[in-house]
Amino acid sequence: MGSFKDVVGHRDIINYIGNAVAMDQVSHAYILNGERGTGKKMLAHLFAMTLLCEKKGTGPCNECHSCKQADSCNHPDIIRVTHDKPNSIGVDDIRVQVNNTVMIKPYQGPYKIYIIDRAELMTVEAQNALLKTIEEPPQYAVIMLLTENAEMMLPTVASRCVMLKLRYIKDTLIRRYLMDKLKLPDYKAELCTAFAQGNVGQAIMLANSEHFNEIREEAVQLLKHIHGMEISDITQAISQIVPYKLEINDYLDVLTVWYRDILLYKATKDIDAVVFKEQINAIKERASKSSYEGIQLILTGFEKAKSRLKANVNFELVMELLFLTIKEN
Repeated sequence: MGSFKDVVGHRDIINYIGNAVAMDQVSHAYILNGERGTGKKMLAHLFAMTLLCEKKGTGPCNECHSCKQADSCNHPDIIRVTHDKPNSIGVDDIRVQVNNTVMIKPYQGPYKIYIIDRAELMTVEAQNALLKTIEEPPQYAVIMLLTENAEMMLPTVASRCVMLKLRYIKDTLIRRYLMDKLKLPDYKAELCTAFAQGNVGQAIMLANSEHFNEIREEAVQLLKHIHGMEISDITQAISQIVPYKLEINDYLDVLTVWYRDILLYKATKDIDAVVFKEQINAIKERASKSSYEGIQLILTGFEKAKSRLKANVNFELVMELLFLTIKEN
């Protein structure tokens, strides 16, 4: 059964939801914005459960018929919008699942709730179709747009929604969660927390990943030797990471943490703040050879690589450009 107590962090959003429900000031449209793994789906699910809970508290009771239906994803008044195309939510998806059904009153609860995950994938036409519903919604309708990048939403849509931003979680909270809930030993919880960079979903995924240690070791070996590699060596290295294409963000996150360690050590000489403590000699050596400008170029390169891969640019080309940026700086 779900509860706001299970959510790591996001107290400001949880308090907002509780107050909005208690004071009967629920908006017709919300944007929950945050990176993958920050808890958007869980918060939206708990928000919906709270709105429909028969005990009408500031959170789901997990005991009433409505809560049990919602928790098993069988509540008739919670509609999760689906789409066939993996990278696009089309106008027909919105018209058929939202516009054509929103005027039908809730089957059993006081609200009819639509949850649109990855809402930034909506086409302009789809967003404009949704806008008509958001502008003149029936009193019982609540629309929740879950986005990883709210800037991709049309201003006309965003301006009519309450924005709930999911921020990074403190490392202490993530570490405690991994140790208390997942029973991770302290050293592994520390490692997963460091690589998660404030994203609890990422930390949980890393804790459960069979390949994370393997990815990490291969990335470290590449970074320790890349400055002496020839182009042919780099091409060979890229071929070795092709099996990780589905987990490439994890691979890039390892590279990012390595260079953040280098930047941090170069600026502060603080070994305790370094994540790759077991590689401190290699970190020190690279910090002495790389300029601040060069390290920043590399860190920017990681973000560019993620954006290009998300836009379906050729994998090998993206990685080659990234590795050459690392080699040259």
